[in-house]
Formats: sequence, structure tokens, C-alpha cells
Amino acid sequence: MITKKSAKALLRVLAGEALAPPPIWMMRQAGRYLPEYRAVRERAGGFLDLCYSPALAAEVTLQPIRRFGFDAAILFSDILVVPDALGRRVEYREGEGPQLEPLRERGAIDALRRDQVTVRLAPVFEAAQRIAAALPAEVALIGFAGSPWTVATYMVEGRGGTEFVESRRMAYFDPERFGALIDVLTDATVEFLAGQVAAGAEVVQLFDTWAGVLSEEGFRRWSIAPTAAIVRALKARHPGLPVIGFPRGAGPRLIDYVRDTGVDAVGLDSGVPMGWAAAQLGESVALQGNLDNLVLTGGGALLEREVDRILDATRGRRLVFNLGHGILPPTPPEHVARVIARVRSAVG
Repeated sequence: MITKKSAKALLRVLAGEALAPPPIWMMRQAGRYLPEYRAVRERAGGFLDLCYSPALAAEVTLQPIRRFGFDAAILFSDILVVPDALGRRVEYREGEGPQLEPLRERGAIDALRRDQVTVRLAPVFEAAQRIAAALPAEVALIGFAGSPWTVATYMVEGRGGTEFVESRRMAYFDPERFGALIDVLTDATVEFLAGQVAAGAEVVQLFDTWAGVLSEEGFRRWSIAPTAAIVRALKARHPGLPVIGFPRGAGPRLIDYVRDTGVDAVGLDSGVPMGWAAAQLGESVALQGNLDNLVLTGGGALLEREVDRILDATRGRRLVFNLGHGILPPTPPEHVARVIARVRSAVG
């Protein structure tokens, strides 16, 4: 059970305390913008080789903590290790992103290897153990997974960067078949996250990166419902576990998402007005976000104004300072340091 007495600022906020300055971490804080990450990535071979090497995954997770002193580390892995663990081919090609064998037949869904998820993902759990043992006492460890809808889009389309035509077609016109895939992914995600928690993760985040492409009814059925099921299952196994949901592009549907999923904090993309979120989403949930990652690349006075705008809009409110999406590769590391300094100079 997480309590307000924890020394870890992130856990205090998720337990109900508003802090000034707020805790800060950044999505994709371990990544290509850091020269030390690029050096490890070159040694690792393929991207999945890095994800499945406990020593290397732990190293790149810890790099931004050593360099910047974030309030939380997020386990280095990828949302597509789940379909890989289910027996689907997943490849990462340089310059092309992830490539998967498209999954569109009911027989292929039935053939998914549900019993192999925790076995295949054991190296990820080992990485979490190593990280938890190495982190400073004041730094929390975040585990994560992709939400079922977002992972399903990659599996059905066979790649990212699409208009999700096949995924949406299946969801609209063959909801029984698509629902079977979502059910498999919901169960697998619970196992994946529970394994991370058992290994030392203190918070988990669900990335629903493509939630914004769903219709109103689709959002309720394919984003909210599976998320709620995952939250219930995790909290049954690990009472008091904080869960952060990040339904990117949800807009005003965030009100329903917060009310109906049971998440403890909600990640906000850069398109969500922070003042609106602070007023409309209720005190039961902490807010996380939502600096534009493109502004982070540019730095300067604009960057500082945007940091201040977010802090001003959430004054007195529970906030975890973050980006609206992940750090971009061209980001100068000194801009990240500048944001941290600006946030930590904030007073209530």
C-alpha cells in the first residue's frame, strides 16, 4: 500500500498529496536523445535484443536518473513485447519502425500463446528487479504496458503509422472477433504488469497511444472497458497499486475515462488545455503532463513560459509534471535539464 508518508514524491502525489514543486519524469526519458543511450543501443544489436537484455535494459533505464535526477524511472521495454510473447513475429527495422505479421483471422487469434507470456517476458521482469535494487531511495520505479486497443492496432495492421483502417473495420463489422483479441490482450497485459510489480515496480502506466482515433462508442468499448478490467485485476492482486492511464487524443472523453476506469492519475497530451483538465477531471485523480515535446526541442524563453503555464494552471492541484508525448530524438539534453530546474524552482 502506498502512503503519503513515502519519501518518493511521485508516490505521495498518487496517494493524494499536492506537492509544490511537483514530481517530474518524462515519457521516453531513456532514448536516442542521450549519447549514452545510443552507445548501449549500438552494442545491443536489435531493439528487441535490448529490451530482452536485463543488464542493458537496466542500464538505459538508469541513465537519465544519473544524468538528471528525475523523480521516477520508467522501465525500459516496449509495448510490442506482449504480441511477441504471444507468439507473433515482431521486427524493428531501422527507419521503418515495428513490423508485425498482420493478425486478421479468428484462427490466428485462437492460436496466440497465452501460456507463454510470463515465460517469454521473464527478462523484462529481471530488468525491473535490477533497476529497483539500483535506484536511489527517493526515486520511484514505473512499469508500463500498451493498452489493448493500441497494441491490437499494431497486431491487426502489421505496422504503425497507418490510418488504422483494418483495425477499425474489424472493430466495427466483426466486433466478436475483435473482442476476442482484446480479451487476450487484456489478460496478457494484466500478467505483464503484475510481473513488473512483483519485480519491484511501484506504479504502472497504460499507454493508449491511439485512443483518439476511436469513435465515441468505440472509445467506451475498446479503451475504457479493457482499461477498467486491467485496473480492477491489478488492484485485486496488488491493493494500493497506483495506475496511470494515458489515453492520447481522448479530449473531452477524458471525463468518462477518469470516471469509469479507476485510474489514479491521467496522462494528458499537449492538445488538452491544462486549465480545463484541472477544472473538469475532479480531485479524485492526479494530472500528468503535458508540455509539448516539440517545444522541448527548441528551448529558450518559450520553453520556460510553457512550463510556467502548466504550473500556474494546476496550482494547488495534484500534478506529475511530464510531456504530452515522448521525448523526441533531436532534443538537446540541456533542455531537459532546464525544464527540471524550472519545475523544481516552483513554489506553491
